[in-house]
Amino acid sequence: MATGSNDMAQILAAKPKRGRWAWAAVLGAALLLGGAWYWQGKSTAASTISYTTEAISKGDLTVTVTATGTVQPTTEVEVSSELSGTLATVAMDYNDEVKVGQILATLDTTKLAAQSANAKAQLASAKARVTQAEASAREAAENLKTQQELAVKGVATRKDMVGYEAADQRAQAAVDIAKADLTLAEANLDLVTADLDKAVIRSPINGVVLNRTAEAGQIVAATFEAPVLFTLAEDLTRMQLLVDIDEADIGKVSVGDSARFSVDAYDGKDFPATITQVRFAPEITDDVVTYKAVLSVENPDKLLRPGMTATAVVTVDQVAGALLVPNASLRYAPPAAATASNGGTGLLGLIMPRPGSRSGGAVGSGKSIWVLRDGTPVEIAVEIGASDGKYTAISGADLVEGDLAILDQTTGAK
Repeated sequence: MATGSNDMAQILAAKPKRGRWAWAAVLGAALLLGGAWYWQGKSTAASTISYTTEAISKGDLTVTVTATGTVQPTTEVEVSSELSGTLATVAMDYNDEVKVGQILATLDTTKLAAQSANAKAQLASAKARVTQAEASAREAAENLKTQQELAVKGVATRKDMVGYEAADQRAQAAVDIAKADLTLAEANLDLVTADLDKAVIRSPINGVVLNRTAEAGQIVAATFEAPVLFTLAEDLTRMQLLVDIDEADIGKVSVGDSARFSVDAYDGKDFPATITQVRFAPEITDDVVTYKAVLSVENPDKLLRPGMTATAVVTVDQVAGALLVPNASLRYAPPAAATASNGGTGLLGLIMPRPGSRSGGAVGSGKSIWVLRDGTPVEIAVEIGASDGKYTAISGADLVEGDLAILDQTTGAK
């Protein structure tokens, strides 16, 4: 019994000690939090705001769009053969200048010549048959006329009249048939003559031979698809540049815009060009949508060659004597209020906020900018003009050249 009484006494004595420890822990936490709040308030009161600024300038702004493409002849013609056969001669080679109608190559015409002779003979035979049929028709007509005169006198019988009338009609029909055969013979001769003309392959334009696949002795099969024998370019002193304009930029580009472009063959040399056409049809490559623009290029020295890859810079807008601000100033806006987010997170963030933190969370509307006047940010409404991606032309009643546009701000300790 004595032992049990001692244990109960120890338990009762331990309870007050644990309560004292709990109260001590609560008091310590309260002091720690109070110190943190005090430190944060003191740090905030001692912090300063620094602004990143850039002076508003006045000058000229040029807006450009960059695109890539290839140099091509203004007119490029692929010359084929409409006939199948063997090439007998090839008269032109690479880079040869040609005129309209000049012979490029000829096919073997042995078979066509025989067909032409046959067609001419058939035509002559058809003409003779027409002459023969017309003579027979005249004879039948005279016989019918004589029989009709006898019938008037009552000498000819009805049976004789019917026979002479039928003979006259058959003679007229024979004339019509002979004339039809003559027309057919003439058409056949025309077909063979046309094929003979096509056997001589001629240039359809004034230009130069860019490519030649024709060789003497080569068999040309034009049954299903006409083979390309020559590729001709018209007047290489005037070229065109075909470039792909990104869909994000196509609204800025228009016919008449000037451009300059460069090619890898001539380092440091630019060539002038002018947009003559912007096509409506889209071109989709790997889910990227572009639109084709055609630029006219003068090439008097023939430095540019078909197929050269070019990078063009198209001038789409120009503004002279405008107030210019960095685009970053249009995105800036001061934060609505300072928050504890400048520090760390949790209890440690409350105790030790980070100095030198940047402002965040606020984004400019794009319809105003903030300028620093006497150390104080002032918001000024502006009208937005053209932009080259780095600077934007603006106008505003309360803006002058030299005003400090705010780009960003940082907060740090004094």
